[in-house]
Amino acid sequence: MREVTVRVPGSCGELIQGSISGSDFLVSCPINLYSRVNVKLDESIKQLKINKFAPRTQQAAELLLKEFGLTKKGMKININSDLINAAGMASSTADISATLAAIMMLINREIDLNLLKEIAVSIEPSDGVFFDGLYIFNHRSGKEAEYLGKAPEMDIILFKEPGRVDSLKFNKNEKLAVLNKSKEKKVKKALTILKKGIREQDCQLIGRAATISSLAHQHILPKKALEKLIEITADNKEIYGVNIAHSGTLIGIMVSSHFREKELILELKEKLPELKFLKKVKLISGGIEMRVDNGTSSWRKLN
Repeated sequence: MREVTVRVPGSCGELIQGSISGSDFLVSCPINLYSRVNVKLDESIKQLKINKFAPRTQQAAELLLKEFGLTKKGMKININSDLINAAGMASSTADISATLAAIMMLINREIDLNLLKEIAVSIEPSDGVFFDGLYIFNHRSGKEAEYLGKAPEMDIILFKEPGRVDSLKFNKNEKLAVLNKSKEKKVKKALTILKKGIREQDCQLIGRAATISSLAHQHILPKKALEKLIEITADNKEIYGVNIAHSGTLIGIMVSSHFREKELILELKEKLPELKFLKKVKLISGGIEMRVDNGTSSWRKLN
């Protein structure tokens, strides 16, 4: 095996994020936009070469090769991503985890998910998009993960508020622990509803939980359009709720897969001009996939 191509999805922020009893956690909101990473062995070089500026991905790959005792292994890494940086799309986590998985497959032909998590969170707080399924995940330590279930069929209309958020800087805020504690009661309520919603594949409950978590986060990283957006969409039965990037600028409207969004997008453009419509995507279960060139160029789940 001389080269491997792996993809990991990004996210529309999180379904929930906060802390309970001092333990940080999030439940990622994986979507069908991806970071695709191709890794090739190259004996003509003695180091890693990446096709774009990606210092965190470079650091992760170097740590992995050091773990394998292969620090002078020549590899070319090509990252091709659908994801926006500094918006809350888990772009960095997707790049890092896809790169680590590709190198693991190239060298060992299997993925050590514990090692992948350990390296990823050593560099930055990480999303749970590399899990196959929806998980409660401690994005700081990487040690705690609880499987909740598969994602139900649901579409998400992606919007973005102006600006960028450095998630690494956001998570280093010394006041964050106190701010998270102040919303703990609401986060507990949202998590209880979310667990039931995923267990019963009830999109209305999942949307309700995400909306509670979004509003609870307003005193930490406020979204200017959030309250008005919830008010506009509240009475439509095909709209389940609103979720956000808790350390980014994304807002997602969670809708039925049959929902026709054109009129809503036009209404929001008029009433909330600061919101930029990105595209309509699907909620998925996440996971690491490898490109299988068997004539169909399909993707196979690895975890």
